[in-house]
Amino acid sequence: MKKTTIYLLLFIFSLGIPSLQAQEETPAEKIEKLEKEKEKIIAEEKEALKKEVEKINLRLEKKEIDWEKAEELKSEAAKKHALNIENRVAIIDNQIALLSRDGKEKDPDRENDEWGDDDDDDEDDWHYKSHYSRTTTHLVVAVGFNNALLEDQSLNDSDFKIGGSRFFELGMAWKTRVFEQSNWLRLRYGFSFQFNGLKPTDNRYFVENGDLTQLQEHELDLDKSKFRMDNLVFPVHFELGPSKKIETERSVWFSTRNQLRIGLGGYAGFNIGQRQKLKFEENGEKVKQKLKAGYNTNEFIYGLSGYLGWGGTALYVKYDLNPIFDDPNPELRNVSLGLRFDVN
Repeated sequence: MKKTTIYLLLFIFSLGIPSLQAQEETPAEKIEKLEKEKEKIIAEEKEALKKEVEKINLRLEKKEIDWEKAEELKSEAAKKHALNIENRVAIIDNQIALLSRDGKEKDPDRENDEWGDDDDDDEDDWHYKSHYSRTTTHLVVAVGFNNALLEDQSLNDSDFKIGGSRFFELGMAWKTRVFEQSNWLRLRYGFSFQFNGLKPTDNRYFVENGDLTQLQEHELDLDKSKFRMDNLVFPVHFELGPSKKIETERSVWFSTRNQLRIGLGGYAGFNIGQRQKLKFEENGEKVKQKLKAGYNTNEFIYGLSGYLGWGGTALYVKYDLNPIFDDPNPELRNVSLGLRFDVN
């Protein structure tokens, strides 16, 4: 037999030998790659958001835009990247769910071992499967309306514009399931930067007179009067709600995507700065003033907060238990209502 014929026969024979072919990845290996891809997506979007915010801050420093426009652009950027993460991760989550189902159907050994039943009370089985951490990390973005009220005062009687006074919050949160074998109760904790803005009514602005901080009418017609207080706080919430358990050969985890969730808790932290911005026209010229002072504000911040949401978006409310200004000023407290976006 000629050598060429022998080589040809060996080649054809090798095509039918599975061991000579590249081994196909198992569902678990594919899922592991997809999980790494999710982490990469989140890192990419967070880095893109960071660069976008840096560009906005640079424009603010160059006075190309004012503070209010900068906050608006930051809010839009945060929402955009939050949705980018949600949409891109959703595609991968669907692929993982499909692979998880296929892995169960194709594994003949599952019929006779602990993977074959759904008894979550088997402690050994649970520890065998729980390769993923009970704690996950989230980007938190919140935006909405802000105001400040005295005791027994309604919004109709407020000294601040309801539509013009706004807040913005940006932070990081960690979510840990309280019970090892169940995800109906989670503990959320982290840190956030809160920017609370107030626009006084009736052409007024804040004036510091010794220990008192009072609203006074400006001698000129104000085009804009805005007081802002910046806080660094450490929120803690207990989150309740259903979740979907997803199992693979190597792991088990819970997904709260498209699920109702309720969060109740509070926050404590520090006031890291306050400022006031005025715009008016004087002698035919437009004037912008940025006034920085102590304004007798409280240095320690604490309050209650909660949210009610579906998936990654929630209705969010927070209320400062501490007065904005120290004694002997009236006990004026900050209150906020808006939307909160939690990005996995």
